[in-house]
Amino acid sequence: MLKNTAKKMIGAGNSQPQRYYYNKIWTKPFILAIIVVIILGIISLFTGVYDIQGQVDGRDMFFITRVPRTAALMLTGAAMSMSGLVMQLITQNRLVEPTTTGTIEWSGLGLLIVYLFFPAPTLVLRMTGAIMFSFIGTMIFFLFLRRVKLRSSLIVPIIGMMLGAVISAFSTFVGLTFQMTQNIESWFVGSFAAVQVGRYEYLWLIIIVTGLIFICADKLTLAGLGEDVATSLGVNYNKIIILGTGLISFSVGIVTAVIGNLPFLGLIVPNIVSMYRGDNLRSNLPWVCVLGMGVITLCDIISRTIIMPFEVPVSLILGTVGSIVFIVILLRQRRLR
Repeated sequence: MLKNTAKKMIGAGNSQPQRYYYNKIWTKPFILAIIVVIILGIISLFTGVYDIQGQVDGRDMFFITRVPRTAALMLTGAAMSMSGLVMQLITQNRLVEPTTTGTIEWSGLGLLIVYLFFPAPTLVLRMTGAIMFSFIGTMIFFLFLRRVKLRSSLIVPIIGMMLGAVISAFSTFVGLTFQMTQNIESWFVGSFAAVQVGRYEYLWLIIIVTGLIFICADKLTLAGLGEDVATSLGVNYNKIIILGTGLISFSVGIVTAVIGNLPFLGLIVPNIVSMYRGDNLRSNLPWVCVLGMGVITLCDIISRTIIMPFEVPVSLILGTVGSIVFIVILLRQRRLR
């Protein structure tokens, strides 16, 4: 009943044909996208300075570094893209994602606090701190939105970036005070160079988050229609917002603790998918995951080859591409208005 109601409400509120929302997942374009991502994954496995074919221990290095790195790329791309999709849905704003809401900065502050109390924290402790502060920061962002009456498409990300700048400045102050600036710098540079066996396995928890998002897709879609509509259809809006925030915080916290800051990935992918397929979460989720995997894998391949034998942080490539896409989206919205 809830699923059918969600479909009717979304179809009535959007001028695009319903075939964009409810077509089958396993279409030819989707299968082609999966094939492209698989090809990128194979290229990633055999890209690097170390000669895995000509060295005696090449096979061991292949499974110690190359396979974990490629798996981490795929899982991270899916996590950050899903987080951006859910956040854009529940805020009803296409310019919102963990980078433009301060969630990443809050996660970094959580890591810094953990290092402050535990000089040599385990990965679990770092993840816990990042997840907790991501959740707190995202909820504070939503409380700010409730206080703001002017809800234009530009005001929302501006508020988020303002909060993020304040938290980033506070983190820098704490880091300078306690001589922990090195921890801030290592977090700010998102890179997969250190990924190897034993340092990425917690990223597999993202599969559980994906399943939960897919299960709650209809309720999250109704929440994206607004509090009044969701409440009139019997959905507890506040609980859905808390659930969505928790899922976002969990994904962002894990990625931040393991990889670092990856800007704009949650902005690029959901917007590209929504342009062609509308705003239905259930039908868009597989596309967002696959496209997110492809984008970050391609950026990582570029980062490894652009100044070989050295490696550029993948966050630099993502930030460059994401900022260009962000400007294009702003100009597109201005033209539509």
